[in-house]
Amino acid sequence: MGLDSYVNTFGSVCKQRYGERIRKLTIDAKFTCPNRDGTLGKGGCTYCNVASFSHEHKTELSIQAQLNQGRERLSTKPSKYIAYFQAYTSTYDEYLVLKQKYDEAIRDTDIVGLCVGTRPDCVPEEVINLLVDYQQQGIDVWLELGLQTANNQTLKKINRGHDFEVYADTVKRARAKGIKVCTHLILGLPGEGHEDYLTTLDKVLGVGVDGLKLHPLHIVEGSTMAKAWRNGKMDLLKIEDYAFSVGELIRRTPKNIIFHRVTAYAKKPMLLGPDWCAFRWDGLVAIVDDLKAKGEQGSNLAEQKS
Repeated sequence: MGLDSYVNTFGSVCKQRYGERIRKLTIDAKFTCPNRDGTLGKGGCTYCNVASFSHEHKTELSIQAQLNQGRERLSTKPSKYIAYFQAYTSTYDEYLVLKQKYDEAIRDTDIVGLCVGTRPDCVPEEVINLLVDYQQQGIDVWLELGLQTANNQTLKKINRGHDFEVYADTVKRARAKGIKVCTHLILGLPGEGHEDYLTTLDKVLGVGVDGLKLHPLHIVEGSTMAKAWRNGKMDLLKIEDYAFSVGELIRRTPKNIIFHRVTAYAKKPMLLGPDWCAFRWDGLVAIVDDLKAKGEQGSNLAEQKS
């Protein structure tokens, strides 16, 4: 049995809603980040690859051309897609610029959803209202917020430039207007362990959330963390520890919350470690094995928070 047998996944939810598996088409709309352009800082988060800052956008293609290219790359082509603004901080621009880019992304009739990835400190009320407008037009809207951890000390250590309270405020404002929020969490950040992941989940559930994305920490070339790793100052997350923690997070999460992702991988030579993160399926298989062995039923705490 696969992950869908144990977890309320984004893929299975979309299949139920649209009658088929639909795919996200990723877009690089040439946004930047306040933690890169000098507004907050220029070093970026310590896990980010800063070596590419001067040539960070890998395409000159228009949004429409990127969507077409994404369709062409798929071996199995669904009839519906989601436009996914994934690169950098996709709400970090003037209102009219954002509207022009989002409008272009949803112009085609086969685009039924809009996912916007961003930082929690870059979502002013006018952006939330813009997303509400798209939702009222029948577009399925998701606001994806990179939180990574609810521990303010860790957030400061990794140079995020915001705290948990800013995240909580943004989530409450967005969800109050009917916008679904998917929160990104990283397991394996320096100084954190299993109990810290559980604490972060509890705080996220306490604020309210509609979806989760879980990632193992990758050490990538060009990052501040890469220097620490080379100096022997960082421990890498083991696959069995990651699978154990993800299994516990899933079991503590109410069934109505959608998991958009439970692991991630990166390619060498950019990836320095952990080595298992170079393989797409290894982490997923380990997580499914944990769920098979221990079950997927939520705890009483999870049921109370649903």
